[in-house]
Amino acid sequence: MIPPAHELVIVPAAGQPGREELRQQCYDVRIDVFHREQGFPLETEIDDYDEEATHILLRLVPSRQPIGTIRCVKLKGYYKLSRLAVLKDYRQYRFGRLLVESLHDYVKSDARASGLGESDIIKVAAHSQIPVKGFYAKFGYVPKGDEFDEDGAPHQKMVARLSLSD
Repeated sequence: MIPPAHELVIVPAAGQPGREELRQQCYDVRIDVFHREQGFPLETEIDDYDEEATHILLRLVPSRQPIGTIRCVKLKGYYKLSRLAVLKDYRQYRFGRLLVESLHDYVKSDARASGLGESDIIKVAAHSQIPVKGFYAKFGYVPKGDEFDEDGAPHQKMVARLSLSD
C-alpha cells in the first residue's frame, strides 16, 4: 500500500521559533493515541522529559496534518526512545517504522557530534508495551529485566545497541 505524502519534522530546541506549535502537534497525536484510544490517564501524558526531549513529528503534506510522533531523551550515556504514536488510520503505512528509523538516525548524529558513543556503539532504551515488544525487536531491541507496570499497563524495558559507523 502506498503511503500518503508526508514529511518528518524535528521540533526545534527550547527557545527556538516554532517549537511550541510543533510540540503541541506532537502532544495532540499522543493524547489521541495514548489517552483517547488506549485509555492511559491524561495527566501522565505530558511529563518532565518533554521540555528537554527532541520531538519528531510526522505529518501529511501539503495539509500539515499531524499523524505521528516519537520522542528522544538524551540521558547519561544513552538515549531513551519514548512516546511513539501513530494515529490509528495511518498505522497500515508502516509509519511507526519510519519514526523509529528517524529517531535512530537522529541519535547516531547527535552521539557522533557529542562524542557519546563508546567503542562506536550507542545504547537506546525503550519501555515497550507488552503487545508491541516484537515491533521493537525488529530494530534490534532486546528485553532487559522483568516486566513492570507503567501507568497501569505492563511494559518491558528494551535496549538496542546502535553502531555509529553505519
